[in-house]
Amino acid sequence: MSNLNSIFPCFIVENLNSSVSFYADLLGFEIKHLGPEEDPYWSIVGRDQISILLKAVAPEVIPIPNHGRHEFAPWDAYIFTLDPATLYDEYIRKNVAFHKHLQVNSDHLLGFEIKDIDGYVLFFWKTKVNMNQ
Repeated sequence: MSNLNSIFPCFIVENLNSSVSFYADLLGFEIKHLGPEEDPYWSIVGRDQISILLKAVAPEVIPIPNHGRHEFAPWDAYIFTLDPATLYDEYIRKNVAFHKHLQVNSDHLLGFEIKDIDGYVLFFWKTKVNMNQ
């Protein structure tokens, strides 16, 4: 029996309040934890079965998304979704800015990309599309 049930990628953020607002207000994530209570510097935001840990470490510790380190590492989080088109439509209605619009990419994955306010790129995708249909 498996003992593992979730993972939270950890994104270093510049401003915790702004980052939490981006995920909660635009992407529909819930604020699951915010701490410590007296002066919060970290938060776990999540939607459905996924979560992301956001952490403001110190002013001199800046976010470094993967694409900033190497062009062959374009995404910071792969988020599997059963229906990327429905989620894409939801985000269009919320005026979310897309890094890449809904499309079938070179790996035959149907998905879209959103860049958060700290530059992290989230790829929302579903399994490979049958190109023979």
